[in-house]
Amino acid sequence: MTVKTNELSAEVFLQLYTSVGWEPPGIGQVQKALENTIATFTAYDNDKAIGMVRLIGDSGMSFYIKDFAVVPAYQSKGVGTLLLNALEDYIKEHIAPDWAVSLELISSKEAVGFYQKHGFEERPCDWDGPGMFKMIR
Repeated sequence: MTVKTNELSAEVFLQLYTSVGWEPPGIGQVQKALENTIATFTAYDNDKAIGMVRLIGDSGMSFYIKDFAVVPAYQSKGVGTLLLNALEDYIKEHIAPDWAVSLELISSKEAVGFYQKHGFEERPCDWDGPGMFKMIR
């Protein structure tokens, strides 16, 4: 398996997005999102796209994990860890050595254990409020 950075097309995005059962946005909306993404990471098994994640944020203090999807047949086989490691390495390479930055996400219930295994804390926690989410239409 390999990971490619910043090579995710809207078509592959939609293929991976729908592979996990998510209702897809329109291709124009995906193209706009990809244009404004800091970086994308796509996992491949030979030439087959099997997972993706987008990194968004301000590139200074806050980064956010978005649209993290792994084709169901490849889940629990290290693909998510491979993608997350590539994403974290990218952040470390693109921030000043003395900076501390936040990496945030909203997890599905099924993925909480995966993120905890990789050092993420659930919100709410003892020292902070809960993660929040709102859709605007």
